[in-house]
Amino acid sequence: MAGQDFEDLAVSVIDFSKGVFDFIEIHEDKSSKKYFDLASITKPMTLAASYIIQPEIFTKEMKLLLNHCAGLFAWGRLSSSNWKEQLLSYPITQSETLYSDFSALRLMLEIEKINKKPLYNTVSIFWDKELKSWIDLLPSDLSVITGIRNNKQISGIVHDDNAFVIKQKVSHAGLFSTIQGLSKSLINLSNQFNFLDKVLKEFKGHDGTRFLSGWDTVQDNSLAGQGCSKFTIGHLGFTGTSVWIDLERKVGFVILTNGTRKYWYAKESLNKLRRSIGTFIWSQY
Repeated sequence: MAGQDFEDLAVSVIDFSKGVFDFIEIHEDKSSKKYFDLASITKPMTLAASYIIQPEIFTKEMKLLLNHCAGLFAWGRLSSSNWKEQLLSYPITQSETLYSDFSALRLMLEIEKINKKPLYNTVSIFWDKELKSWIDLLPSDLSVITGIRNNKQISGIVHDDNAFVIKQKVSHAGLFSTIQGLSKSLINLSNQFNFLDKVLKEFKGHDGTRFLSGWDTVQDNSLAGQGCSKFTIGHLGFTGTSVWIDLERKVGFVILTNGTRKYWYAKESLNKLRRSIGTFIWSQY
């Protein structure tokens, strides 16, 4: 933790072949368990999971949205009154990769249109009880501090401004979890829907673009660390969270922090920690 600008850290290592994980958790106040704002890890736990659970409903346009190649803006301020209408007004056209919260939200609307029910109702079937929307957090669910909004500490409330304004269960941000809850949920997704093997199969026809089945892939100087195979997927969260899974070895790890507690920029120390943890874990397998 030396040199870091956050006080809460949890790391797990997951062995998917055995369906087990181990973890370590460190908190400033010596708590034994806390919820972390997963930020954009919400995307794979909703949208990428939806693709694993219901691949048959995904059209070509929906796959473009899933993999951030649909020509939508990366980000912008949304209104609680007309955010759906705004997102539905954008044409879907194949484009170069542009990581986009708007793309994630538009895909949620498309999935809900087909299923005729909220996205969370579809994908929560594999979630552990300690993975939940910020809207469903209880007063007893202790959460880390991720920043300041309106001169008040953000704890147990979503950090993302659009998710905060919309105040609904959305696909780009808003999930909270303990380290145990997220680790168990990833194992459940593997056990119930053969998640790892399905995405590994997708690699065979992968065109080399950055995202695959809604997951990030390993690029040069990846935050996954050195030593993983080319068949490694993952995702980052703005608050300082990470998930990386080597599909070939069937091993993955989760890093949860409150890296935005003091500020959102200058993540060099956090990224160094991410790479060093990843490099160490891959070296054990």
